[in-house]
Amino acid sequence: MNKSDLSFDQEHIWHPYTSAIKPLPCYPVIKADGVFIHLSSGEKLVDGVSSWWTAIHGYNHPLLNAALKTQVDDFSHVMFGGLTHQPAVDLCRTLIDITPMGLDRVFLADSGSVSVEVAMKMALQFWACQGNSHKHKFITPRNGYHGDTFAAMSVCDPINGMHNLFSDSLSQQIFAPAPQTRFDKPWNEDDVKPLEQLISSHHNELAALIIEPIVQNAGGMRIYHPEYLKRCRQLCDDYNILLICDEIATGFGRTGKLFACEHADISPDIMCLGKALTGGYMTLAATLCSEDVAQGVCQDEPGVFMHGPTFMGNALACAVANASLSIIQKGDWQQQVANIEQQLKEELTRCVTLETVADVRILGAIGIVETKTIVDVAKLQKEFVKQGVWIRPFGKLVYIMPPYIIKQAQLRQLTTSIYEVLNAS
Repeated sequence: MNKSDLSFDQEHIWHPYTSAIKPLPCYPVIKADGVFIHLSSGEKLVDGVSSWWTAIHGYNHPLLNAALKTQVDDFSHVMFGGLTHQPAVDLCRTLIDITPMGLDRVFLADSGSVSVEVAMKMALQFWACQGNSHKHKFITPRNGYHGDTFAAMSVCDPINGMHNLFSDSLSQQIFAPAPQTRFDKPWNEDDVKPLEQLISSHHNELAALIIEPIVQNAGGMRIYHPEYLKRCRQLCDDYNILLICDEIATGFGRTGKLFACEHADISPDIMCLGKALTGGYMTLAATLCSEDVAQGVCQDEPGVFMHGPTFMGNALACAVANASLSIIQKGDWQQQVANIEQQLKEELTRCVTLETVADVRILGAIGIVETKTIVDVAKLQKEFVKQGVWIRPFGKLVYIMPPYIIKQAQLRQLTTSIYEVLNAS
């Protein structure tokens, strides 16, 4: 990429979470393979972020490449209204098989945020079709993040999240204090009492509780106790509201369980999946629900679920998702994630001794270093590139979620770089 192209990019292309006036620097990529991102300037970077937590098998994987090439010779896409195809059938069959018991219906979408919109719309229509249209609100813990579209924004943290600018335009939801008991600490019964009190007071107007199981991701990278999630399931049962688990970031092994809700041994009424579903190759998401929810949504007028993304069930995306899930089903990810977790505990934990660091949190293939003050993203990213790693901090968080295939030496390069860059900052 030449200087003219870079200049055009900076002046005309709006990248995510950056300013059109003073955009963050962008590094031009010419190739990616395994755990490496190759820049046009010659650097070879160990990817610590898996392209926003998606590329769990690494880049340029031969099995995933072959799935795309084979499918494109047949057809790349047909409308999903009135038509179906084998890649979609195979994918939905696998998702029903591997997700927690009772999730027997699959609605395919094209992004994680849309899968959340679908889940919320399902919950609202479910209650409306039972004659309970007054159940039209959602409850969720603070520090959550569920996407950037409008319904999804309404259940993101209204104060500490990234969407408070739009608060006057969003549906007003009910927010409980975030869970405080850490994953590896003794359960504190007081942790769930504020949520219980709010549900008790508002259950007549609540359609669903929506929550990120075990790990609150972009809202603060917080890891909480599984008992909190168990109590969420019980409260939903007791007060007749639906439970939506947003597994977009945590699904497919990232926390050490195939799905994070397995840490609490619960099954939601509705589950959202995305990100790693296609191994980082293409955008695809899914909203799964129980048979009761599906029947309830369609039992009264209008009698159908009025939602249909144009690229719903895209054959290329389904084909590569099937290839990705075939790798997952071999089970190697379990040892890979366990090895990553052990190494993170051995190497990343020392960051807590740094003057600038407030906390270190680790679960599965997730390593989080929280600083005491907001970091300079452009400055830190430049230093990380010099160290030969790709790490993209945000807020006070410097985190890694590497591909599962990462080797010890490559992961050590990531953990060492975090320590050295923060020590020098």
